[in-house]
Parts: sequence; C-alpha cells; structure tokens
Amino acid sequence: MNQHAPLLLKANGLEFACDTAGTGPDVALCLHGFPESRYSWRYQLPVLADAGWHAVAPDLRGYGGSSRPNGKAAYHIDRLVDDVAGMFDALKPRRKLLVAHDWGAVIAWVTAMRRTVELDGLIIMNVPHPTVFGELIRHYRPQRLKSWYVAFFQIPWLPEFLLRQNRAEGIANAFLNMAVNKAMFPPEVLEVYRQNALIPGALTAMINYYRANLGILDEKSPPITVPTLMLWGEEDKALDIKLTEGYGPHVKDFSLVRFPQVSHWVQQEAPDAVNAAMLAWLGEKGLVRVAP
Repeated sequence: MNQHAPLLLKANGLEFACDTAGTGPDVALCLHGFPESRYSWRYQLPVLADAGWHAVAPDLRGYGGSSRPNGKAAYHIDRLVDDVAGMFDALKPRRKLLVAHDWGAVIAWVTAMRRTVELDGLIIMNVPHPTVFGELIRHYRPQRLKSWYVAFFQIPWLPEFLLRQNRAEGIANAFLNMAVNKAMFPPEVLEVYRQNALIPGALTAMINYYRANLGILDEKSPPITVPTLMLWGEEDKALDIKLTEGYGPHVKDFSLVRFPQVSHWVQQEAPDAVNAAMLAWLGEKGLVRVAP
C-alpha cells in the first residue's frame, strides 16, 4: 500500500511530512501515536475534509519523513507542544481542531492544558488526561502492570535492538497482538510501519518519547474549557477502561464514546464507527463547514 508524496511543512525549525485532504481556512491537525505514522489517519482525512476541514496529518518529529533531531531532550513534551503550535502557525488557520491518538493524544492533552494554542475542538483517542492517568496508576495495580513497557523503554539501546529484528517484526506484532479485528492490519499495512521503523535512527527517536517524559504525570493545569470528545476502544490492552472515568474536574465540556470489541488502534480498526461518532460530535458542537 503506497503512500503518496507528502507535503513538507516547515515549523519550529523542523520539517514535517504531512498527508492532507481538503482546503480552506479551518485546520484539523491529526497527531498519530507510537509506533504509527501519518498513515494511521488514512480513513479520517477525507471525512474531515468533507466536513469542511483542511485535514493535515504529520509524521511527528523523529517519525517517517519528518526531521529526526538527536538526543533524548529533543523529544521532551515542551518540544512536542512547540511543534503543534509551530504547525498551526505555519498553516495560519481560522479555526483549529486537534485530532489525536496515543502519543499524539498526550501531546494534544498538554497543548490544551497549557492553552499553548487556542483550540476550537479537541478529539482524543485512547489516551487519558495525564492527571487522570497519574491518579489511577498510583493506586491501581492492574494499570501499573499494563504499563510495564514504559519501564522497559527506559533501558538504553536494547528496546530498539529487539524491535528492529526480522525487519521490525516487533513493530508489526505491536499492532497484530493488540488488535481485535486483525484483518484491518494486513501485511501491506504492517509493511508501512515496518519500513518507517527501519529508517536509521527512527526507533530511538520513537522510544525517546517515553524516555524524555516520565515527569508528565505531574503536570497540573486549570480545567480544559475546549469542547472535548474522547473516543475509546474498550479492548485496549495497555490502558484500562477505568481511565475513561473522572473527567469532571479536568474537562468542562467532555463527551465520551466507547467502542466494544475494538482495541487501542481505534481509528484504524473501526474507522466507520469512529468517523460517524466524530462527525456527530462535530455537528453538535458547530464544528462543521461554515462560509469563509
């Protein structure tokens, strides 16, 4: 499954390879997670475009065709949030929507918590608010056990060495082992992610997101006031369903849609259901096409 030539967006001193759909003054920036890429938004970009958004899905720094700065510090949350602000600045939008999954969702949460960007909407997929996660993991052993890989990723060089073996078989297995509907991850889809992981330096950059941000759970902020939709695949093996609870103190305008029999890879595994929920919420919040 081939990817078309990306748009190269210059922002925050880096270049970001982006897939895009649609045009106009309203920008929906779609942030992928680990170990994904801009390709993970292939089902959402055209739907967002039809709803009136200029949909832009970048490879995050260190991933795929984007710039890959060296060193753990380059992947600290401050740099990642600056990337989001820089991309919006470069795109010069009238309205701003963040759509985000996994690590992209961590970045989106913190962007909203800090009010780094004045957003019009926030759509989060299968990652909790950092404070909710911090509160649960401190006293709930099942989540601590599910988060074992975060500790493993702190080890130098070994995680990337193991994930690189057999043409990044460990990356392919990350999708297949967690997916409920494995048919959504045929060999040609997995090949995109394997190839991205095999780019020299890419795996270290990807894992540095975990190494550089252990203190993120201590981030405090006033409640988020941006309208926020959380979409959650209930069969997430890494993140407990309890992490969808307790948002009242942290998000003023919060909507939740859960998807039974869907894994962590929610927008790729159940694109039709995800897109329908996303469109319904966008309509409810007045975040669909408006005249320039």
